[in-house]
Amino acid sequence: MTATDATPPIRLLLCDDHAVVRAGLLALLSSTAGIEVVGEAGSGEEALAMAARLRPDVVLMDLQLGDGMDGVEATRRLASGAAAPGTGPAPEEPAPRVLVLTMFDTDADIARAIGAGATGYLLKAERPEELFAAIRNAAAGRTALSAPVADRLMAQMRTPRPTLSERERDILQQLARGLGNREIARALFISEATVKTHLGRIYGKLGVDTRAGAVAVATERRLLG
Repeated sequence: MTATDATPPIRLLLCDDHAVVRAGLLALLSSTAGIEVVGEAGSGEEALAMAARLRPDVVLMDLQLGDGMDGVEATRRLASGAAAPGTGPAPEEPAPRVLVLTMFDTDADIARAIGAGATGYLLKAERPEELFAAIRNAAAGRTALSAPVADRLMAQMRTPRPTLSERERDILQQLARGLGNREIARALFISEATVKTHLGRIYGKLGVDTRAGAVAVATERRLLG
């Protein structure tokens, strides 16, 4: 595939907090026909600012971005068209596609990224040809998934929806609001020990081990409605 005057190259913005990784991606992609790297961001905040200025077609986004905004929140803002805090999409410019490129493939990470609006989810272990194809698919609005990620999503779809008790649903709703154990206990008029017991059961049913993971999976499986 070659870039021609009739087919402009895909404008790509890189976002990864590791300079060595960005340098490697830049070297790899700069020699790829049809793809033009227009910028490099080392944080979620920087990616939003650069996307607002450069208007890329695709943002290649890592999930773990150090101490600032994580890749999921940056993806959510980019996909919604709010390329910079407090801004909305420019009426003549569509929001960029976001292609996640990460080392992490847990169910919770996948659910959070896809729920935030990512067009695709790729693992860093993929071959270069797979990355090139995923970028082109993302630019065209097609879903791009690593084979292991697709397998995990299919497994989730085949897995029966977990059955939560009414009390577990109540606690999960409070969890989604960002409340801590003590606040949940006060809101539901139960003890903190009871909250912890229910949380353990919720984690087991959802196959997660963190509060954020429970909320992400519950949201993805529509258990909070």
